[in-house]
This record gives sequence, C-alpha cells and structure tokens, in this order.
Amino acid sequence: MQSGGEPLMILHEISFVVAAGEALAIIGASGSGKSTLLGLLAGLDLPSHGRVRLDGQDLAALDEDARAGLRGRLLGFVFQSFQLLPALTALENVMLPLELAGVVAAREMAAAMLERVGLGHRLDHYPKHLSGGEQQRVALARAFGVKPKLLLADEPTGNLDADTGAQIIDLMFEMNREAGTTLVLVTHDEALAHRCGRQLRLLGGIISKD
Repeated sequence: MQSGGEPLMILHEISFVVAAGEALAIIGASGSGKSTLLGLLAGLDLPSHGRVRLDGQDLAALDEDARAGLRGRLLGFVFQSFQLLPALTALENVMLPLELAGVVAAREMAAAMLERVGLGHRLDHYPKHLSGGEQQRVALARAFGVKPKLLLADEPTGNLDADTGAQIIDLMFEMNREAGTTLVLVTHDEALAHRCGRQLRLLGGIISKD
C-alpha cells in the first residue's frame, strides 16, 4: 500500500492455513492489521506480495468479477456495523444474496432463516426500526442463508452492549456448529477469541509467537 508516495507495510510475513470446519480467532489491538487481513482473505484487497488461496483458488489469479463470484458462492460476512441496506426490509436484506445466487425459493429460505434467529415477527421491518441486536440477527440470517463454506466475522459485537453482544455470539457459534461452517473471527476480546479452537495474534502486522 502507498502512503504519500512511500510504501506502507501493514502486514509482513503472514502465513497460516485454516482447515475446513475450524474456528480461528484473529486477535490484536486496534491498528495491528486484523481487518486488513480479513479483507485479504475475502479477496476484497490483494496482497502486494504472496498469495491468498480460498478453497484452492489463488485470488490474485482471478479478476474482480471472478473474485466477487467466489465470495458469493463460498463466503458469509458479519460486520461490526451490520451493513444492512436501509431501503430493504429485514426479509429483503436476507433474500438479496440468495437471489443473486439464483436461489428460486429465496423468499421462503430467507423467512426461515429470520425465524431461526428469532425475528420471524419482524420480516417487514426496515433496519431503522430494528435495535442493534436485531440488526445483527438479520446480518447472521443473511450470512448463513447462503450456506457459506467460510464465515468471516469482523468485531461482530463491537456496536452492541455486553448482554446483547453475548446473545449474538452464542447464536453465531450455535449456527456455525449447526452448519459446519469454517469461521474466521476478528476480535480484540480475549474471552471471545478463546471460544474459538485456535487464536492467531497480530502484533504490528506480524504474527506474534507468544
């Protein structure tokens, strides 16, 4: 990455493998490179050196459309800021990735996923009429609705109070176990990180050996 004409090193000599079905926490302080690493794993950014392989595919060897197609088929996302589309209802937000994937029964599947996260009574509500916890439940329904092989979660409780956040995390891990999804979770929360089977700690853009 360039900053004022000078190269800016964010991550350096990062190397690891995530096995199918594994739950991996990427932990570190703010500015340690966690979210940048998540963007690379998703193919939203490309590394200046090295390779990122997703389900055996070298992401740098694909063009932007092919990477987007791969994300649509393989990935689910849960963000700190929910990333719901404000002009769509809860049901429509969950339907959207299903429709993009060509799922015929998108409406029925989306409604079932919202029922699963406890929002069967809120299908027609817009994000602005939902609490933070409800919005994150919609985001979970959207992420798991496409039956992803890999779920990427970036500080999923960062905008929630402690009690609501704990409920969301319990639900996320429960749904992850049910689906057998591989999970990569970015967090600064040590207790949350240790709910995953393995922790990878970033310190100044490198993997800490501690």
